Order: sequence, then C-alpha cells, then structure tokens
Amino acid sequence: MASPSAQRRWQSTDATASTDSSKITGIVDQISQLTLLETADLVSALKSRLNIPDMPTFAAPAAAPGAGPAAAAEEEDLAPATQEKTLFNLKLQSFDAGAKPKVIKEIKSMLGLSLVDSKKFVESAPKLMKEGVPKEEGEKIVETLKGLGAVVVME
Repeated sequence: MASPSAQRRWQSTDATASTDSSKITGIVDQISQLTLLETADLVSALKSRLNIPDMPTFAAPAAAPGAGPAAAAEEEDLAPATQEKTLFNLKLQSFDAGAKPKVIKEIKSMLGLSLVDSKKFVESAPKLMKEGVPKEEGEKIVETLKGLGAVVVME
C-alpha cells in the first residue's frame, strides 16, 4: 500500500505542481551551493534515510527467459567437457616506483576510487583489483597497466 505522501505525488494537480516546482527549485539551489564533500555526505544521508542500497559494481548476467531446469541440466552436462575459464580475477602484483603516479591515475579511473583511496590501493600491492572480469576485458586491463609499468596478473 502506498504512503499518503506517495499518493499525493501521484494525484497532484497543476496548482500543487507549481508550488512543488518552486520547492524543488529552492532545494536544487541549496544543493548546488554545497561543496563536493557536503554533497557526498548528503547522498549518504539520503541513502540511509530512504533505505536505498548501494549499486553493485558489476551485475551478474541474468538467466535467459524460459530457461528452466532442462536448460540448467544441459549446461551441467556441458560443463565437465569445457573447462575453459571465462571470468578472471585481476590482481595488482607490483609496479615500478617511477610509474607510481601513472598507475594511481589509471587505478582511480578504472575502479572509480578517490585519489587518496587509489594511492592507498596501489601502495598496498599485491591487491585484488577486480573480480569476475571477462577474459578480453582482463587482457586489455593487463596490457594497459603493463604499459604504465605495473604488473597485473589474471587468476
């Protein structure tokens, strides 16, 4: 059952829409004046207040529609015949001291971390970077970081 505030939202009229839009405009103006850190705190507070879960970093592929137990049994029969690994974990083993700034920047963009977190991540090598990465994407990442002076292994 929808809450009264949700019902009001869905049953609003043009008269209430204009007051809501001015209210929203005021909120947007206030938010636009926040610093980046204040905005991050606001996002965290809203997530906790509204019970919004964090988004996963990668989504697992969904089963094909209509694939029932028979399809699952067929996949199990094929699994022993083809043992080729398709998903890999990428681990940052080490890096050249001179290449550290470049590696930190690449890790920052690749993993979506802050600069400080990226620096800590690189300095704590060997460390697992990504899990469940397809082979082609993993090879590209390994080559990119290898070109910058880092040693990354696919496990």
